[in-house]
Amino acid sequence: MRTDIYNWVPITVSEVSGIFSDIPVKWGIGGGWALDLYLGKQSRAHADIDVILFREEQLTAFAYLSKDWILYKAENGKLTLWNEGEFLASTNDIWVCRDDESPWAFQIMFVDTEHDFWIYKREKSIRREVKDIFTETGGGTPYLKPEIQLLYKGGSAEIREKDQKDFLKVWPSLLPQAKEWLKSSLNIQFPNGHPWADSIENKNF
Repeated sequence: MRTDIYNWVPITVSEVSGIFSDIPVKWGIGGGWALDLYLGKQSRAHADIDVILFREEQLTAFAYLSKDWILYKAENGKLTLWNEGEFLASTNDIWVCRDDESPWAFQIMFVDTEHDFWIYKREKSIRREVKDIFTETGGGTPYLKPEIQLLYKGGSAEIREKDQKDFLKVWPSLLPQAKEWLKSSLNIQFPNGHPWADSIENKNF
């Protein structure tokens, strides 16, 4: 078990793309990098880099990645080895390193699907067709669509300062249908109100 949770030296987007382009799974960049790929420029420093994978394809990903990387389950504040053949039904977060002495290089986030629909884990009534959750850069790197990434950021227990800044930075450039989807999803998850949904409604941004 490792405890060095701040020992991050993340690899680049192009390095991630080089790794996962050889693995027969559906994947995309997530987190703050997904928003920057949408904007077409790096807007801030990123402490890590996230890769979105579908849970049902995890063993395929493990078989390829474990040849060159060590994979740890990050759950309940602990990091424990992910063992070969172990199907993770509830673990959502995997940290990846070259060896036990090297820093963390990238993070895998599992998302759930059902009947070709992605399911938002915090409010399972919010769904979207699997084929409609990723888009690509001009160079072909897939990433999570910005409205979905903003829902993950805004739907957490606490909106961090960087997430608030990301929202303010990205919102103006979203397409109308993306804006409506994010607003609707926030209202479903937070029927009693949410700062972003309220700002959208009142145009206070």
